[in-house]
Amino acid sequence: MEQRILGKTGRNVSIVGLGTWQLGADWGHVDPAQARAILAASVEAGVNFFDTADVYGDGKSEQAIGKFLADNPGHGITVGTKMGRRVDQRPENYTLANFRQWVDRSRKNLGTDTLDLVQLHCPPTPVFSSAEVYGALDTLVAEGSIRNYGVSVERTDEALEAIRHEGTSSVQIILNAFRLKPLDEVLPAAKAANVGIIARVPLASGLLSGKYSKETTFAKDDHRNYNRNGDSFDVGETFSGVDYELGLKAVAEFEQLVPAGASTAQAAIAWIAAQDGVSTVIPGARNVEQATANAAAAGFAVDEDFDGGVRWIYDHYFRDAIHPRW
Repeated sequence: MEQRILGKTGRNVSIVGLGTWQLGADWGHVDPAQARAILAASVEAGVNFFDTADVYGDGKSEQAIGKFLADNPGHGITVGTKMGRRVDQRPENYTLANFRQWVDRSRKNLGTDTLDLVQLHCPPTPVFSSAEVYGALDTLVAEGSIRNYGVSVERTDEALEAIRHEGTSSVQIILNAFRLKPLDEVLPAAKAANVGIIARVPLASGLLSGKYSKETTFAKDDHRNYNRNGDSFDVGETFSGVDYELGLKAVAEFEQLVPAGASTAQAAIAWIAAQDGVSTVIPGARNVEQATANAAAAGFAVDEDFDGGVRWIYDHYFRDAIHPRW
């Protein structure tokens, strides 16, 4: 699989990585054996970047990855984890003392002395402009508990603020065919600053898989059921913030663009990977078949007609509601 340098980390990562939120919680149940199989199938298909967080299943996702890495020495895998969502979301909680606690917990879960990449996990907006926060992160690098740090954001203005800070190695941001605003300023600014872009929620919580309908139901513990109105966290994390039924109409249009031989999901992933400045795309997978198919998206190319169609769909269905908000 093609690899790209992940910003200031200097690490080569596969253009399709693996998001592992679903291995911990909020997407229905995934048993440990299935989690191991998903990780193994992804690596077999050329994936060498895993994204996780300390809050996914309260550490279950990190632990699953840590066990896999221990069982597969010499793996060459880069792991990006995230921290900050296990406490009340107040800027004053983002301190060096808390960072040390959170990092130590993730190091234990992942079975490593030094974390490859630690990202602030969508913290309150003022955190992104705090010199003390970046100083604390620099201290962790100097102490050797982390190699690099970055941020995961909800909004483009948060991304642009983080990019301004010299130590920021990467920005993780929602980017998909239903969420185009990062193309305007974030990707160009990141490229100019040598900051990697990790594209998350690439399938709009599965909408862009083309497998859902009005009759589709989701488990009680699946955020696509309980967070459609943003009751638990930012509504932009669920279906990228788009109305579900409107999203289904847009997917029907999107499917008309999909090239022969590719699935709807593969075309959606390939389109993101084709955007200038994207380092890696991190779809999740609930089973081995999804993991393998997602990785295979790296083999598809999209042309100008496809790109133009994506932009038309966005302008027609989503721009007015999505662009001003995120």
